[in-house]
Formats: sequence, C-alpha cells, structure tokens
Amino acid sequence: MRARIAGMPKAELHMHLEGSIEADLMFRLARRNKVALKWGSEDEVRAAYRFANLQEFLDMYYAGLTVLLTEADFFDMTWAYLEKVQQENVLHTEVFISPQAHTRRGVAFEAMFNGIENALRQGQTKFGMTYGIILGLQRQWSEDEAMKMLDQACSVRDRVVGIGLGGPELPNPPARFVNVFDRARAEGWKTVAHAGEEGPASYVADTVDLLKVDRIDHGVRCAEDPRLVARLASLRIPLTVCPLSNVELKVFPNLAAHNLKTLLHAGVAVTINSDDPSYFGGYMNENFSATQEALDLTAAEVYTIARNGFEAAFLPEDVKAQYVGALDRYREG
Repeated sequence: MRARIAGMPKAELHMHLEGSIEADLMFRLARRNKVALKWGSEDEVRAAYRFANLQEFLDMYYAGLTVLLTEADFFDMTWAYLEKVQQENVLHTEVFISPQAHTRRGVAFEAMFNGIENALRQGQTKFGMTYGIILGLQRQWSEDEAMKMLDQACSVRDRVVGIGLGGPELPNPPARFVNVFDRARAEGWKTVAHAGEEGPASYVADTVDLLKVDRIDHGVRCAEDPRLVARLASLRIPLTVCPLSNVELKVFPNLAAHNLKTLLHAGVAVTINSDDPSYFGGYMNENFSATQEALDLTAAEVYTIARNGFEAAFLPEDVKAQYVGALDRYREG
C-alpha cells in the first residue's frame, strides 16, 4: 500500500510553511543572517523534537522562525517545501504563513509575502503544482492586532485565498475573533480556523457558528459531541486532520488510537495533511501511509480521504474536477 500511496495524486490543505524548515536549512539561514540559535547543531535541533503539549512545540516553532529575515529566506523556505512535496505527488497545496510572527520582529510584510509567492509561482511553472496562500492570525494576540494584519493583507487581496486562525487554542476561544472573521468574509476571502486540537468540542461548534468557517483545521475533538459530528457530516464541513502531528502533540497516545477512521465512517469529510512536517516526522506520504497502517484503512478509504482533499480545496470547480479525474485514473490504473 505504501507504494500506491506514494504515487497517488494528493492535495495538502494544512501545512505551516514555518513548520517545514528542516534543521539544515535553519542553520544555513542562521549563518546567512548571523542569527544565534539556542541549539549548537542540527542534531541538537532534531533531538529537541519531543513535545509534551502544543505550547512546548510553539516555543520551539517561534524560536526556529527567527532565521527568516529577508525575501530570499522566505523564498528558500517555500522552495525547499515544494521540492519535497512535488516528489510525493502533491498536485495542489494551500500553505499557511503567520504574518504577525514576522512583522512583530520587524520583518516587512512585503518581503515575507513576495518571497513565498515568488517560490509558489515558480513551483507552478516548474512542477505544475497549483497553490493557495492562507494568512494565519495568531489567537494569543488581540483582535485589534488581527485587524491590522487584515489591513496589510488587503494590499494583496487577490493573491490570498484565505484567512486562518492558529496559535494556542487555550485560553483563546473562537469568540474573540468574530469581528475579524466577519471582515475577512466581507473582503471576499475563504476562512479556516484551528479548533478541537487542544480545545474542546465546543470550540469546534463555535468555530462553525460564530466564525462561519469554510473548513476546520484539526477538529478531531468534535468526537466528544456526537451531535456535532453528525452536524459536520451533514454540512460537509471538511476537517484538515494532521495525524502525525496529533500524536506528537499528545492529542492521541498513538496512531492506532486516532479517530480519523471513525469520523470518516460517520460521514465527516476528513482529509490528511502534514501540519509542521519537519517537526512532526513526516510529509504527506508518511502521514497517509502511517495512518493507513495504524488504522488498517482500505484502499477505498484512502481514496475517499484523498478525494476529500481535492474537493475541500479552495479551487474552481473545473480544476477540482480535473484533479479528481487524475485521482480516479490512478485508482483504476
């Protein structure tokens, strides 16, 4: 099954570019920008990839992104990710970037955005991979600051597909960001939000009811409320699930305990994604394969999850149909 998964067309909908910086690139950028890291070697960085909870990961994540200072840095980070996932047959990717984590450090919004977009455009030309950029708000900071980020985002309105919400869920409920999500929709953007990773099922419900999102990132704790699960299935609100991340951050003790298969059988539009692949031990192929093996997913179930990914993408319907057609031909071949 691993070989079939490796060759299968895929869409990735939940991946933080800052979480794709491998240790060697982190040190290369640190040397280029004369940034002092808290780790003495690449091996020390990799050895630190053990997290008791989301906050421990976020502490390391924010320390790692300090090497990103120039447009070239953001280009190199994005290009490294694209080179990796095009080999894994990712045909479409929707990537998160967290502008506030950079502008608060004095990095120009334009340098960050242009470096990322230029790499994605070149990737589309070289690899034929389509893309979308999602600007992620950080929920540990105020809604006023989020609004200021939207002001900056308006300068690139037509080059951004969506607005998201990340950062530590607790104690930062969705209700804090109702106004900013109302504005994001009014500006014409799709909306997504992290919910139900460390936060309870009620956060998932509030993300649907208050933020009115198009997709939920993670969402796995919706299973605490069977009525909510049925509602997500009825509304066909996709969940961008990140299995290896969920295990590394102790959402589940191991992959065999993951509820992805249960949610799939309940009719929820689950997808598989890598989240922060350099920190959590795998890109798309490893997330699919490890999950398939741990949950004993059938080929039909793997296909359904992959199809959900394309159908949940923020793409025109005709482009989605082309990708689903490619997936169908692969399945039949």
